[in-house]
Amino acid sequence: MLTPLRLYYATRDGQAQRIARHIADRLGEFGHAVDPANLAAKLPEPEGLSGVGLVIVVAAVRYGRHLPEAVQLFSVYGRQPSAPPLAVASVNLTARKPGKDTAEGNAYLRKAIRRHRLRPVLAMAFAGRLDYARYRWLDRQMIRFIMKLTGGPTDPTTCVEFTAWDRVDAFAAGIADWLERSGAQEQPQAR
Repeated sequence: MLTPLRLYYATRDGQAQRIARHIADRLGEFGHAVDPANLAAKLPEPEGLSGVGLVIVVAAVRYGRHLPEAVQLFSVYGRQPSAPPLAVASVNLTARKPGKDTAEGNAYLRKAIRRHRLRPVLAMAFAGRLDYARYRWLDRQMIRFIMKLTGGPTDPTTCVEFTAWDRVDAFAAGIADWLERSGAQEQPQAR
């Protein structure tokens, strides 16, 4: 039997959900079944994290911060006396730049790890999708301003998929490899 997994995501525009589902699909190919759960719908209870072989979190960033539901999960997770292993993926447009897709190179991911005293077995940042037409007026203006500051596209008709899906595949493969190396086995279910 394989290690029980939990895969959570926090999204506003759907890209973190797409990434979480992609990770789940790839893990399924490695023989690890997991269903992504939306943190906005329901945060896991602290006791729900006990006995889990690995917690995977895919968290979007909005206006320089991970979404509140992801922050809440990180906080709950960080207070666990014996927290299960953790893999974290941060979804933000900064990760579109070379070197900004690692835990060391991505300020948002680095700050979240430090702030919540996380010790992920795997951490990576993925660029999201920029689709101005989907944003509300204020969000569109704010994101255009941020893009102007960071040298990104500012044309309000822009729709760009920045996610490097091969990097998402590598993240999933890294999780599968970690699960293989950890040797943790699922406990038989009581009937």
